[in-house]
Amino acid sequence: MKRIILSLALAIPFPALAAPFQDLATLDSEVMRFTGVPTGSPGGASLPVDRRLKLAACRQGLALGWNGARRDAVVVQCTDPDGWRIFVPVSGTSAAGTAAAAGPPVVARGEVVTIVVSGDGFSVSQSGQALEAGVLGAWIRVQPDGRKEPLRARIVRPGMVSVPVR
Repeated sequence: MKRIILSLALAIPFPALAAPFQDLATLDSEVMRFTGVPTGSPGGASLPVDRRLKLAACRQGLALGWNGARRDAVVVQCTDPDGWRIFVPVSGTSAAGTAAAAGPPVVARGEVVTIVVSGDGFSVSQSGQALEAGVLGAWIRVQPDGRKEPLRARIVRPGMVSVPVR
């Protein structure tokens, strides 16, 4: 009887043996990569994704974005045709609270900034405009010159923001 069961298990196609549920640790990592801040830190996810969730494994990839103008949560969405969407709360994201805790803004809204994109062994810079004010270490939206879509960048010093490439 054991041989029959074993042979049936070997006959199951590989995709059927794949995990039926999304790895929640991967979602935590993606949220941390999106915010640029570890879970539990101001500006990062308040808590890890609830481990009781049983989300279908996402085959086509994840899309992440901010929820609303207050940016108090990250929307994580599976791009599969019948995909799912969850909201991950972010801690300490109110502009007033962040500014009070971290000091005065070092970049003003509308200010011309240098945007530095850096990675393993390279660094490229260009000018752009800050779409938000922010304190040292804060993540703000910036509009690179000649580009339609804004980027999220971290303030590294007055007049300079950084976009790390992993």
